Amino acid sequence: MRIMVIGAGIAGAATALALRRAGFEVTVYEAHPDTGADIGAFLTLASNGMRALAQLDAAEPVAAAGFAITTLRVLDATGTELMTAPLGDHDHALTRYRCLRRAELAAALVRETRQRGIPIRHGARLTTVTEDTAGVTATFADGTSASADLLVGADGLHSAVRSHLDPAVRPGYAGQSVFYGYTTAARLHPEPERITMIRGSGAAFGYLTSPAGETFWFARVPGPAVTAEEVAGTAPAGWRDRLLPLLTPDATPAADIVAATGDQLMVTNALHLTPAIRWHGHRCVVVGDAAHAASPATGQGASMALEDAVVLAKALRDAGSLQAASLPAALRRYDWHRRPRVEHNMAVSAHLTADDPANPTPFPTESAAPARRPPDDEELARLLDWDTRLPEEPADG
Repeated sequence: MRIMVIGAGIAGAATALALRRAGFEVTVYEAHPDTGADIGAFLTLASNGMRALAQLDAAEPVAAAGFAITTLRVLDATGTELMTAPLGDHDHALTRYRCLRRAELAAALVRETRQRGIPIRHGARLTTVTEDTAGVTATFADGTSASADLLVGADGLHSAVRSHLDPAVRPGYAGQSVFYGYTTAARLHPEPERITMIRGSGAAFGYLTSPAGETFWFARVPGPAVTAEEVAGTAPAGWRDRLLPLLTPDATPAADIVAATGDQLMVTNALHLTPAIRWHGHRCVVVGDAAHAASPATGQGASMALEDAVVLAKALRDAGSLQAASLPAALRRYDWHRRPRVEHNMAVSAHLTADDPANPTPFPTESAAPARRPPDDEELARLLDWDTRLPEEPADG
């Protein structure tokens, strides 16, 4: 029962951990020569993501790599506080929201993967996939190939595995460019474990400060996508000069935080997929951003990928075999249990982006509500609980 995982990022490493726990022989193939590309962005890992990691016995090392967030504050463009509320499940240290750099999360999961004896082959860029009812073969750019009973595509937004399953699907621009930055020079009052979100007049802005005094911030700016040429040719000071006029009119800390930021400032485009794409074939399946990338407005991308890893592994474990008779049912069960939740997140993210007050011409979301109701908190807890079987989908589902 051999499984190939394509991609050694967050989704790929977590999926490998889950599949190994389910008893499968797993090998990970990564296109990059090391742990993968890092644009320097950070993320917040929500309580549901931490609960998923707990099922893989990986919550503790991930928690140690970041810092806790227990409170959310929301301001408007005038600096008026609209709300302050507890954030997520913070009664237990390993279910609190965590903030960490994306590369730190990926590195923590890769370390766990290696420590558990799961091989990772770097420099293996997937070019073609051949599958039938008997097995699946992956061919790589260096001319080598590998075969297994199942191939899992955890290779991100520009997934080669998704292109095999659904060649017409391409990620689209979600209507906003996203700036990220870090500074230790911002003059802010200490706000331990608090993230502040600002509904600005020119950009949506968020910031939080680590226990070491480093302020992490992001800004989502509506408008045309930044080009590859702009990314390659613009220095951090140029991005800072472009962003500050959007923030200065507001009576919030946002402009001062950006002004205090030096060279640790970068920008990327928010991309997303449309729902209802094909997730699996005979012996291929996609997880994480390869299946359901959303714009970053909900901050759930990594957590959704971690949930995928647990549910897919449970579906395959419960099938008892990766033979032709049982594998299609296991992949359908994974699809059945995951699609309503992730497509709900896609829709919410798209509408939050479109409804941003800084966006004068909302982009088409193309994201309708999912056909079935997503699971509530109790149902999700049961789906993620490693010691329970996944419910079977209805015969007419």
